[in-house]
Amino acid sequence: MPKTAIILGATGLTGTILLENLLTDSTFKTVKLFSRSSVGIANPKIEEHLIDLFQLEQYEEDFKADVVICCIGTTLAKTPNKETYRKIDYGIPVTAAKLAKENGIESFVVISALGADVDSRVFYNKTKGEMERDVLQQNIKNTFILQPSLIGGNRSEKRTGERMAQIFMGIFGFLLPKNYKIIQPETIAKAMQVLAAGGYSEKRITSAAIKKIASK
Repeated sequence: MPKTAIILGATGLTGTILLENLLTDSTFKTVKLFSRSSVGIANPKIEEHLIDLFQLEQYEEDFKADVVICCIGTTLAKTPNKETYRKIDYGIPVTAAKLAKENGIESFVVISALGADVDSRVFYNKTKGEMERDVLQQNIKNTFILQPSLIGGNRSEKRTGERMAQIFMGIFGFLLPKNYKIIQPETIAKAMQVLAAGGYSEKRITSAAIKKIASK
């Protein structure tokens, strides 16, 4: 039976690619988008909800699907205010997971990051770790947390630090373990598509496994 998917973050780098994938995937009949701005695509599969994502809990009645895929994320460079950063990287995914649990949605896929750790002294890693912990506490049957390393690709906003890291890792990547190599957004999006349509044995999925899933 064709499925309905919810995407949070469909206007971002990975989310945009994921949306394109789902629109051509016969497994999915409807793709609900919850975001601040329109993706600007006319497609009968798309059902857009233009909302304030910080108020996501107010849209429980519309938040119904077979799977939720959360591509929400920011950086400290883009969002230097730690309170706002936490509302984005922790608040939105955890609220989405709670709504999914309340509405009986059995699959939840979310992008986290390599190094996520609730005990980390690094704010970024600690926030991601807390997000993972509280998403898993919802006990959604099929929960998949992707922990990619540095994500490649060209973004609309300027991220000098990330760009320098991409160049460095592109040159010396052969020296790095598999889970630390650059991973492309197309690979992450494909893996999320596969996970949304089926299952996997692990809850937390690092870059090497993401690439393996995407190759299916």
